[in-house]
Amino acid sequence: MNALLDEYTDAQVAAILNERGLRTGAGEAFDAGRVQWVRFSARLTSLKERLLAAGMLTGTQIAAQLGVRRTTIGRWRREGRLEARLCNEMGQWLYAPQQRPSDGRPPSETAASSAQDISRVGGAV
Repeated sequence: MNALLDEYTDAQVAAILNERGLRTGAGEAFDAGRVQWVRFSARLTSLKERLLAAGMLTGTQIAAQLGVRRTTIGRWRREGRLEARLCNEMGQWLYAPQQRPSDGRPPSETAASSAQDISRVGGAV
C-alpha cells in the first residue's frame, strides 16, 4: 500500500486493492476511509502530504508566486497551461512550483486579462 500512496489518492488505492481481491482484516472491501485508517495505523502519509513534501504548492501558494488570483490558476490548470495533480477526494489540486503558463506570457499580462474576465461575470470569484 505504501508504494501506491506515492501515486494515488486513498479512494484510488482502495479501488486498486479491491481489484486485486484484497480485503481488510475484517474481510470487508476497502474504501477511502479504510485506507485512511490503515495509513493512520501504519503512520503512512497521504498522497497530498507526499506531494507537498516533494515541493508541490497549493493553489493559493502558486497564485501568490505568479502574482495572479486563484481563479486564474484554476483556469490555467483546466486549459492545461500549468502542471497540476489532483491530490485527494475533495478535489484539491497541487501545482509544480515556479511555473509560467505554457504560452509564455508574463503573469502580469495574464493578470490583467484575468481581471477583465472576472469583470465580465459580474465580479464573481
